[in-house]
Amino acid sequence: MTIESLNKQRVLHLLDALARGDLDDALSCCTDDVDFLTHAPIDVLPHMGPRHGKAELRELWRTVWLRYSEIRYKAPQILADGDEVATYLQAHFKKRSNGRIVQFDMAVFYSFRNGQIAQIREIIDSYDLVQQVLEREIGPMIVAAEADGL
Repeated sequence: MTIESLNKQRVLHLLDALARGDLDDALSCCTDDVDFLTHAPIDVLPHMGPRHGKAELRELWRTVWLRYSEIRYKAPQILADGDEVATYLQAHFKKRSNGRIVQFDMAVFYSFRNGQIAQIREIIDSYDLVQQVLEREIGPMIVAAEADGL
């Protein structure tokens, strides 16, 4: 087995653990000093701010599981080059509050050190995600703010 195929399997294992809500298993895939960053608006999704270390990452994932009762991922594309893995993911999260499904696409980049994930970088279509989380169109709000000179 090549390092690339092994690292792809490690990422898929992490995603499976997260989808099961098994945070201990998910965190066992990561280094103690794992560094997480997502490109999402933290004024709307404050739990999605930068995280460093397993304790902070656990808190982020715990918050996600408090808000959503079901999480599913599809990984139609996963590429690896040595200790770097890039994924295109389709995510489906079911809201606990009302059962609505939030669906979004994301690109996630993982860096490995000594067989564990040391860095996670996510790029999300945050405009679409925010509309789904807030359950309303945000375009009119943006246009109104621009008209008011904000």
